[in-house]
Amino acid sequence: MNEQLTLLCLFILFSSLSVSFAGVTDGEKNPFTPKAYAIRYWDKEIRSTLPKPPFLLSKASPLSAAESAAFVKLAAQNALDQRLPEFCASAKLLCFPEVGSSFEKHDKDANFAVYRDKNFTNYGTGRPGGVDSFKNYSEGENIPVNDFRRYSRDSAGHKDSFLSYSTEGNVVQQSFHTYAAGATGGAGDFKHYSEETNVPNLVFTSYSDDANGRTQSFTSYSENGNAGEQSFSSYGKNGNGPTNAFTSYGTGSNVVGSGFSNYAENTNAPNDTFKGYGVDMNNPTNTFSNYAAGGNGAVEKFSNYRDKANVGADTFTSYAKSANAADVGFSNYGKSFNEGTDKFTSYAKSSNGGTKVGFTSYGVNNTFKEYSKETATFSFAKYTNVSTTLSVSASEVSGRMVNKWVEPGKFFREEMMKEGTVMPMPDIRDKMPERSFLPRSILSKLPFSISKMDELKRMFRASDNGSMERMMRESLEECERAPSRGETKRCVGSLEDMIDFATSVLGRNVVVRSTENVNGSKKSVMVGPIKGINGGKVTQSVSCHQSLFPYLLYYCHAVPKVRLYQVDLLDPKSKSKMNHGIAICHLDTSDWSPSHGAFVSLGSGPGRIEVCHWIFQNDMAWTIAD
Repeated sequence: MNEQLTLLCLFILFSSLSVSFAGVTDGEKNPFTPKAYAIRYWDKEIRSTLPKPPFLLSKASPLSAAESAAFVKLAAQNALDQRLPEFCASAKLLCFPEVGSSFEKHDKDANFAVYRDKNFTNYGTGRPGGVDSFKNYSEGENIPVNDFRRYSRDSAGHKDSFLSYSTEGNVVQQSFHTYAAGATGGAGDFKHYSEETNVPNLVFTSYSDDANGRTQSFTSYSENGNAGEQSFSSYGKNGNGPTNAFTSYGTGSNVVGSGFSNYAENTNAPNDTFKGYGVDMNNPTNTFSNYAAGGNGAVEKFSNYRDKANVGADTFTSYAKSANAADVGFSNYGKSFNEGTDKFTSYAKSSNGGTKVGFTSYGVNNTFKEYSKETATFSFAKYTNVSTTLSVSASEVSGRMVNKWVEPGKFFREEMMKEGTVMPMPDIRDKMPERSFLPRSILSKLPFSISKMDELKRMFRASDNGSMERMMRESLEECERAPSRGETKRCVGSLEDMIDFATSVLGRNVVVRSTENVNGSKKSVMVGPIKGINGGKVTQSVSCHQSLFPYLLYYCHAVPKVRLYQVDLLDPKSKSKMNHGIAICHLDTSDWSPSHGAFVSLGSGPGRIEVCHWIFQNDMAWTIAD
């Protein structure tokens, strides 16, 4: 009798835990998994009977019941870092790989193709001649970590080629320590290096120090990157006749910071060329500290530097200080689309006679402090004033420049939402690294604040000032930013937290929508049959966009006065359906920044126009269910 009663109780228990498992695997049917709990939570909190979106359910934690219980215990003990590799793999997180040291010495030519996550220590050290090729190295990888330490040190005539290195990666971290230090001759060629990467962190420390006649070429370096940082410390210091060329460096990148510290310091006859550096960039920040200080006969050329960039700030501190017969030329420097800021402090100060500094077609809003008039010759030609800058900006608001910063079709007016309209579709593909939510039972025990950054760094083994720390800090800053007027916001790292936020704003009769697929991306599409959500009335929605963090993190926010549309998108030629898109139109833009990409693209300003955009892949809009 007792045995039958026990079986009956178990049957009732499992019946109460039953959920709808249509389309899920057998392994997910266990009612004790985090995913099963999230589905039950959905059924409990949301009154709408509309189908659950598969794309969102696929992001629920993949942890098994046993794994979840074990990691909950570790999280409670603040000890997840003890099993971090296992936790990252099982929970589908974004973590740095472990890169062990390599003390191999290579005396033959090497070809590294489709290679990743390696520590090259003493590689090519003291080697005469030879060629090493890194082609398609770490291409398209999430968080590639590569460390080149004492690479080509004291070598003679050794040529290194980095072609398509770390392109299209996410959160790239590359370190070159004492690279080619003391080398004689040879060449280092970086072509398409970290191109189209997201949050690259590239460090060149003591690069080519004490080298003799070595040539370095950076072509298409960090081109079209996003929010990265490059650091060149003691680059070419004490060198003899080095030649360095930066061509198309950071072109078209978004919010990139570059630091050149002690670059070419005390160097004899260096020849450096920055051509097309920072062209078409969005808000670049570049710092040259002690650049060519104490050098002899240096030739530095900045051509089309930060040309047609958006805003931006450059700082030259102690540049060419105490130099002898330096020749520095700035051509088309800082001709920003929107006014930037440039500071020259102690520029060419205490330099010996013969130093020449020339500014040709130089931009506006620049400060020269303590620069040497006695020992250096300064010439300023076509120095742009404020009125000229503004007239140039107005005349170039459209065309190639705008398209470089703001992809065609990324923003549009509501009048485009008419059947038969042909319009460009931006690239709506999700370019974020694939990650999963954490169960709330684990998430609630983890630190989530800039004030607890040290704890987060220890937990995820993030190095000081590295890519992981920068990635987490930037996301936390956005999460902790005060909401704009009328905005309600919250960052969520679990499906349960997202449900709670959406229902707290919209009520429990809600539905979540996203654009169906990525068909039509970067092509022209035709607007087909269109339907206004909630009858096309002005409504409220909760939009959720991904943020970069080790686990899946969404920035969700509710803004009033929006209209949403669901649209069949057609091939303009065949008229066949290719996608089902969700568009949101913001009717009140009065609190938006004047430099917002929408106004750059559409040519207006805050509060003057409505702005519409598509919901991209894996982003979403919650609304009241029709």
